[in-house]
Amino acid sequence: MHPNEQLLHRFYQAFQRRDHAAMAACYHPKATFEDAAFQLQGADIGKMWRMLCEQGKDLRLAYNDIRADDQQGAATWDARYTFSRTGRAVHNHIQARFTFQDGLILTHHDEFSFWRWSRQALGPVGWLLGWSGFLQNKVRKSAAEGLAAYRPKLSQ
Repeated sequence: MHPNEQLLHRFYQAFQRRDHAAMAACYHPKATFEDAAFQLQGADIGKMWRMLCEQGKDLRLAYNDIRADDQQGAATWDARYTFSRTGRAVHNHIQARFTFQDGLILTHHDEFSFWRWSRQALGPVGWLLGWSGFLQNKVRKSAAEGLAAYRPKLSQ
């Protein structure tokens, strides 16, 4: 197995255990992360995983299709959890892409159907507006605000 494949297995196994510190250790100091809710760099990536792992009390994760070589990698993963703002059940199917540097994740991009996610997480509002850039921008802003509000708790 390629070392970068092993790295991705370590990352997702840590995610299954909700071990945010082990997840953060998989990233290069100059790493970037992007999905429909977050655009982050460096240490903020680990802070996001910490927030999500600690707040995701019922999070269940499955992953498969890990592929990686010296330069790039990919994985498919499924997250099942309760969206805390609405109490609604979510099953999110994600395609992840990675690049690597120095044996660590340099870029991580998660893609999923925002409309499908928003229908589950937000109910009727997501059904009606989940296709729109307006709702996605609102979710990004809310996610950034949530992470900013969570930061003071990290020093405790």
